[in-house]
Amino acid sequence: MLEKTMRMNALFDFYHPLLTEKQRDYLQLYYYDDYSLGEISEHFDVSRQAVYDNIRRSEEVLEAYEAKLQLDERYHRRQELYQQLRREAGATASAYFFSIIDELERTEE
Repeated sequence: MLEKTMRMNALFDFYHPLLTEKQRDYLQLYYYDDYSLGEISEHFDVSRQAVYDNIRRSEEVLEAYEAKLQLDERYHRRQELYQQLRREAGATASAYFFSIIDELERTEE
């Protein structure tokens, strides 16, 4: 479950602007704030089943966006390449070289 939560949080970070307000609210409460389905249903005065269905559909939407746009996959690949650059440069690279890598990594945040 932790792995799925981490994945949904990552996809949410990339694609939340593309979701409806309700989808954003439900996913935010469920994955970030660790609300239960019952707590979310009480908060929005809807059935627990309605919350469950909305979250599942929203997860599918996030996965569909990732399948098409691959923002999360590309992000992780860039992180791997930054680490590879650091390893390959070793002690021979200048401080300026490492500052460029640091700046690239900051642009990812």
